[in-house]
Amino acid sequence: MYLTQSLHRAVRQSPDHPFTVYGERTHTARQTYDVVSRIAGGLAALGVRKDDRVGLLSPNTDRFCQVALGVAWADAVVVPLNTRWSGKENAYALDEAGVTVLFVDDAFLPVVAELRERVPGLRTVVHCGDRPTPDGVVPLAGLLAAEPAEDAHRRGDQPAGIFYTGGTTGFPKGVVLGHRQLVLAAMGTLMAQRRVPHGGACVLVAPAFHLAGFGSWIAGMLTDATVVPVPVFDPAGVLRAVERHRAKQIMLVPTMIQLLVDHPGAGEFDVSSLELLAYGGSPISEALLVRARAAFPSARFAQAYGMTELSPTTAVLCDEDHDDPVLRRSAGRPVPYSRVRIVDEAGREVPPGEVGEIVVAGDHVMLGYWKKPAETAAAIRNGWLHTGDGGYLDERGYLFVVDRLKDMIISGGENVYSTEVENVIAQHPAVAQVAVIGLPDDEWGERVHAVVALVPGATLTVGELREFCGREIAGYKCPRSLEIVERFPMSAAGKILKRELRRASGNQAPG
Repeated sequence: MYLTQSLHRAVRQSPDHPFTVYGERTHTARQTYDVVSRIAGGLAALGVRKDDRVGLLSPNTDRFCQVALGVAWADAVVVPLNTRWSGKENAYALDEAGVTVLFVDDAFLPVVAELRERVPGLRTVVHCGDRPTPDGVVPLAGLLAAEPAEDAHRRGDQPAGIFYTGGTTGFPKGVVLGHRQLVLAAMGTLMAQRRVPHGGACVLVAPAFHLAGFGSWIAGMLTDATVVPVPVFDPAGVLRAVERHRAKQIMLVPTMIQLLVDHPGAGEFDVSSLELLAYGGSPISEALLVRARAAFPSARFAQAYGMTELSPTTAVLCDEDHDDPVLRRSAGRPVPYSRVRIVDEAGREVPPGEVGEIVVAGDHVMLGYWKKPAETAAAIRNGWLHTGDGGYLDERGYLFVVDRLKDMIISGGENVYSTEVENVIAQHPAVAQVAVIGLPDDEWGERVHAVVALVPGATLTVGELREFCGREIAGYKCPRSLEIVERFPMSAAGKILKRELRRASGNQAPG
């Protein structure tokens, strides 16, 4: 299994069928094949060799898809970068991954100088957008002028990409995933749906630098769908894309679903073509789920549970299970390639209904964390990936996730690690002590909530805190609400009891 297989199949079976549609630009399978092979040839001319890492900083576009395939074609490893991260954060990922060639879209041309300054090993920047290319940056047309290269046909166990996710130490971690893992995860997730759409269009709206979006793109290719990338989430734009292209499938995070059903003109769009609406990435309320199913009555709903380290899906809640009020609260059943156990602190499997840590085994488990052997060994023990999530399996094999054992917040589908945010807030001169927790939020699933003890005589507002944090970390990581306390609840070991903070802070309003 390798990423470019779907393109080869499409060229053999339907070479003139649209492979991607982006705005008014359509590429058939045959045209995509030519572009991808020339990107690979251009990369070879730039000195990219087997297993070299190539960065990609772009929203969802047809060029994102072409470059990602071109990197695999060139026998290299793609490193998709978070378009919402600061220059400092992306520079860390580029430097750690040893990226020497970076593709950037129009919106990121202004940060090229900063990235070059912060990443000495970055040799070449390629502009893959539509605006004029500035001096010192290679236009994509330059690569497309190269001779087409032969596909490297990378093996399934070879790395396909390094996907950076937030780190509990305050630094991002690069999750290395192989070709087999990515294709198998998309294939197995589709198999778990019980009824799979074929052909039509797949609206790619979840960011493709995340595995939710990247996997959605692979699933679209596997089902012979025309992939329609949407660069910026806009409710009317997404609904218009579904209507215009008669889309059959889409992957969303709950925040997006909320904005779609809340859009005042939602009922004016014809979305009856939609056969599959997959969602995941953060908690969804039952009330929102009911509204969403009413708004998209033709679609079968499927919830995916997993994490980047699992490529990313390990369990799916099928459409039929959404009708059961008990099962609606579950994450569904493990997908065909995944084995799930619940273990206690000693690693012993616990009986059905008993809460423990969710551990997972299977061919979809990551190859490891990039350049972090100790953290890889801690996460994967005896072939089982320890998720850090607490949950239980019922008698029928349904997985219920009850809490995150790690202090991770999922806000709008983005992973936010409290330690990283705390490290930034602690640098504020008005802050004596800080703890960051996630609180339920109707729009974002969870919001980042800061609990702060101030230096005597100091004052602090949430606006001031957001401005301060925004200089160091992405906006979605910045606190949306702030609570000032005199003291923190502490354990006997001197640790802040975050469960007590969550209980006491549950009624805090954002703002």
